[in-house]
Amino acid sequence: MNQSVVLTRIDGATFAAYLIALSVIGWWAARKQAATSSGYFLASRSLPWYVVGSSFIAANISTEHFIGMVGAAVIYGICVATPEWSSVIAFTFLIWIFIPFLMSAKVFTAPEFLERRFGPTLRMFFAIVTVLVNIFGFLAPVLYGGGLALDRVLDFGDLWAGAMAGTAWQDLPNAGLYTAIVVIALAAGFWAVLGGLRSVAWMDVLTIVVKLGGGLLVTWFGLKVLSGSADSVWTGFKVMIERNQALTGVWHEAVERVRPHILPGYASYNRLSVIQPLTHETTPWSHWVLSFFYIGLWYTVINQFMIQRVLAARSLYDARMGIVFAGFLKLLLPFVVVVPGLIFFALHPEILLDGTLADIRPRADLTYINMIRDLIPVGLKGVLLAALFGAIQSTVSAVINSTSTIVTLDIYRRFFRPQLTEAASVRLGKWTAGVTLLIAIVSAFYISAMKASLFVYIQELYTFFAPPFSAIFLLGTLWRRVNGVSATITVFVGFALGILVKIGVTVGVAPLWLVPYANQGIVNWAACMVLCIVLSLLTAPPRPEQITDDLALNWQRLNLGGGLGTKWYKGVTFWWALTFLGMIFFVVVFGAIL
Repeated sequence: MNQSVVLTRIDGATFAAYLIALSVIGWWAARKQAATSSGYFLASRSLPWYVVGSSFIAANISTEHFIGMVGAAVIYGICVATPEWSSVIAFTFLIWIFIPFLMSAKVFTAPEFLERRFGPTLRMFFAIVTVLVNIFGFLAPVLYGGGLALDRVLDFGDLWAGAMAGTAWQDLPNAGLYTAIVVIALAAGFWAVLGGLRSVAWMDVLTIVVKLGGGLLVTWFGLKVLSGSADSVWTGFKVMIERNQALTGVWHEAVERVRPHILPGYASYNRLSVIQPLTHETTPWSHWVLSFFYIGLWYTVINQFMIQRVLAARSLYDARMGIVFAGFLKLLLPFVVVVPGLIFFALHPEILLDGTLADIRPRADLTYINMIRDLIPVGLKGVLLAALFGAIQSTVSAVINSTSTIVTLDIYRRFFRPQLTEAASVRLGKWTAGVTLLIAIVSAFYISAMKASLFVYIQELYTFFAPPFSAIFLLGTLWRRVNGVSATITVFVGFALGILVKIGVTVGVAPLWLVPYANQGIVNWAACMVLCIVLSLLTAPPRPEQITDDLALNWQRLNLGGGLGTKWYKGVTFWWALTFLGMIFFVVVFGAIL
């Protein structure tokens, strides 16, 4: 279980071909990009729907998924697919309500929209928080997971020891992992710094194909191995389901070993249900009901590194259809990054029997690499290495580009040098991207010292930062009475409340149902909603220019903004309905049938 992945020349050639193709696309896109802030940060608002959707999901699929989510599925089961399938709910709000506002406002960034609606204080605070979350909540964990994968595949520890033989640095702890983090950061961040959003978005079209195609190979071969002599994917699927039901044998023993930590207070645990009790450690049923409101709204709508693709769409139709396409990809994603975890548990349930949960989590995060090593035939390992690199590259590129956008436009140019030229803005954006990458590398070193699940670490950060912003953005969009004072106070109080709740849980004075971080986020969001409503009623209404039709919903003249397509088979409504029905199907199968 501790051996590295052996790559043949064919694997190396496959991976090299992917890197060359990626670089050609990045170079081509960079050449066609205008040397302006709109060109560098928003691809001159020229992206078609298939690029918007591909880049939206490619930016989302990172090592949190291939490393963290697969590892979490080994421990928790199918319920970790909840954030993926429930994204369709968030996409629904984005398609039908929020995209028309963001597109008609013609803003560069989400903080710019917040300033127009609530004022400059909230813009600055949101911009600063976004930069911090981008580095510590997105970029550093992705680099850590990518370094972990690359070190596992190429054994950087041996390379380091050989290069430093005879020196005091030869036995540096974690030297292989640290080296891999630096290499993956520089390789993944190159085109984001040089080419801006246009290069990043067009490279993502290739990346998403490789990610999903390569990821499905692991699922395919894993199911064939489970089928034994039958060599049938369907037989393997049935074996996987049976063993994950964990009714007998070592599978039952393994689930019972971790059940008290995952689901305290319950005598049994169903690994094949997406509907879990309120005390579930990571995904209680409350997440399904309220995920969009307390976290999905922030992540999907006002999270700059995601929404930047929508703002760069060439039309309202391309923006909306791009998110519909992203919804279909989200329905497919659990078969790439969750089912492999179920397969690995079916093959190796003993992984849950050795050590504490803190010991199990880092080992579980190596699941995907172990499956590539053990299950994928010679010649195809290079495809999987390309998929892993693509998972890292696309997210690193997206976060670097969005961070440089925020720092340049929302902080420096807005508050310090309003007369900054277009050329100077682009130069500052490139320098900011480079500095961001260096800070994230150091932060990834720190994460490597933690004994935490990558999936849990990231999700817990999201549920702390998201609720206050989700509350004020939702209310401010749907209710014109919300003003800047009430929104700003609500955000600051929300952060203070989040800290108090964390302290209460840590010292053991919080009720059991509040221990799951998802429920902490829900409580914080609900409190912020109530506080913002009360404060809005007690303070003066906003100025007329803060509640125009492109900043807040006009209920008397409800306008969905058009851009729905001219023919039904190309229409946003038809394809969105299919994605929503697909989500319901999976919830029924994994919530009621299995």
